[in-house]
Amino acid sequence: MLPGARAYASPGHGGHGTGSTTDTPIPHTPPLAKFVDPLPIPLAAVPDHEAYPGADYYEYTMRQGRWSFHRDLGPATVWGYWAKDPRHPGKPIGMGYLGPTITVQKDHPTVVKYRNKLPTTHLFQEVIDAIRDGKPVVAPMPPPPYHAHKPFPDDVNVWNVVHHHGGFTAPQSDGMPHQSFSPDGIHADGYTTLEPHRVKRNEAIYGYTNHERAALLWYHDHGMGMTSVNCYAGLAGLYIIRDREEAKLDLPRGEYEIPLILQDRTFLADGSLAYTMMQQEGEDTPVVNGKAFPFLAVEQRRYRLRVLNASNERFWRLRFDVYPTDVMPQPELPFWLIGTDSGQRAPLRMLSFLIGPAERYDLIIDFTGLPVNTTVTMRNFNAPVHFPGVPGEGPEITEVMQFKVTKQLSGRDGTAPPDRLGLKVNPPVEPTRHTRRRQWVIYQHVLFRTMTLNAIPFMEPSEDFVKAGSTEIWEYINPNHDAHPMHVHLVNFQVLNRQPIDAAGYQAQYDKWVFGGRKKEDFPDVADYFTGPPIPPEPDEAGSNKDVVKAYSEMVTRIIIPDIHPPTRDIASIPDSGAQLPATYIHHCHIFEHEDDDLMRPWTIVKGGHHG
Repeated sequence: MLPGARAYASPGHGGHGTGSTTDTPIPHTPPLAKFVDPLPIPLAAVPDHEAYPGADYYEYTMRQGRWSFHRDLGPATVWGYWAKDPRHPGKPIGMGYLGPTITVQKDHPTVVKYRNKLPTTHLFQEVIDAIRDGKPVVAPMPPPPYHAHKPFPDDVNVWNVVHHHGGFTAPQSDGMPHQSFSPDGIHADGYTTLEPHRVKRNEAIYGYTNHERAALLWYHDHGMGMTSVNCYAGLAGLYIIRDREEAKLDLPRGEYEIPLILQDRTFLADGSLAYTMMQQEGEDTPVVNGKAFPFLAVEQRRYRLRVLNASNERFWRLRFDVYPTDVMPQPELPFWLIGTDSGQRAPLRMLSFLIGPAERYDLIIDFTGLPVNTTVTMRNFNAPVHFPGVPGEGPEITEVMQFKVTKQLSGRDGTAPPDRLGLKVNPPVEPTRHTRRRQWVIYQHVLFRTMTLNAIPFMEPSEDFVKAGSTEIWEYINPNHDAHPMHVHLVNFQVLNRQPIDAAGYQAQYDKWVFGGRKKEDFPDVADYFTGPPIPPEPDEAGSNKDVVKAYSEMVTRIIIPDIHPPTRDIASIPDSGAQLPATYIHHCHIFEHEDDDLMRPWTIVKGGHHG
């Protein structure tokens, strides 16, 4: 390791070297043949239109099952979501790993009953035991003057809650960690449910407004203290919003619209999942839609790729390499970015993109001019974990999946070239001199240990109160050597700019403030540590509406959040399903291991302003 290369960095659950909890050799996936398994497409959940008039209703059950990640690997024990099929109640929809896709129309609400039928012993019980035993590599250890609190009770090894990521959702249906519930009916102190007379102890009902623009959202586990291992076991799925504006566009549809859920996993020789992130950063094998190194047979036409980074820790820098190399003027196949986390944007032609955990990229890729039997490999490059990382610290992954131009053209491609789709430019949100600014310092008080926001543990009460209807600028101050993908629940935002700082100098003064009793006169003004002017957003961020932002290392990253307010109307005539003020939400790093380790804080919307 380079001297000083990670002065303030934090591995996933403590990580390498002094962070490791064991001297046990790190497992490695056995050699696997690449591009021999076809890419699975997650199944579609089927709504019940009768249970709640004016809404789509689903019943989702979390279960343990079996899933094979590769033809040369035996089946692994995994966790997944299964959706009840109202047409065939005895045949639930699911793969065992991940969950079925929910597709909805804008402003047509959704009601979901979630049922927890997982085992009461965790699939990765050794991690749960290490957290419960207070091992510093995994258990939150807050800075002074705070004291550690156990994230889950002694009699709970498994609890879960489903977060509707990217949703405009009332807090009681948001799926925040303190709303967790266990298979045997133990509730966290913030557990909530709609229609309490319709649920058992191991269930919760949530309502979603679907007020968002057409976009790829997703759902995933957010269990208090164990999000990382719950999601690693398989608890995630897609949630697609459609609207009339998107329907008018000549986009690839049906079998030509391909969801790609990117993850990295490590496997033992028998095919079972190995969780190695108490020993190292990241896992060693790419998995897309539940398959390692899959391939997709494609036609000579345009495709729409809906890419989600559902990895625990890994950033991916991706391009599309063409073989044979002489079929194009350059080795990479260009593509068009037409949307990000929170919907569509003006088309941007690109050769590669960097996607952080929980980000989504909506791409158009054109195989039209490629000869039959051409292969296009999705390749990962220059993105060690944790990003920007140090090469060799975590397993490097280069090839991810392959597109094989082998299918006969089934008919004329009636889609429009991306630059002729008529996608509108998202107007920038302009700050004024009166726009409220709020700072969040990503702070680590002990090397390779817990990180917090503003040196305050997650479980401490909210101290940030936002007036309903207001617009705010949030500044993420990151003196670490790692980037952090920061996710704000409820809202969409735009990236305003970034500004470099003297990270070591700022960290030293912040340490003085924390360990010196948090005296007002010692609090550092970040403006005193700027080393250059503000930097505009990156091209893929500019003009994009987002719910996750990459807070780069040794930078202040600024986002602007317009018209902050929660949904207050009842959903599908369910009493008390809308938000009431004050309404508390959270924001956090979307490296799952970091949020489990306390890089997460509540914030509260209070009355004031207008609800534009």
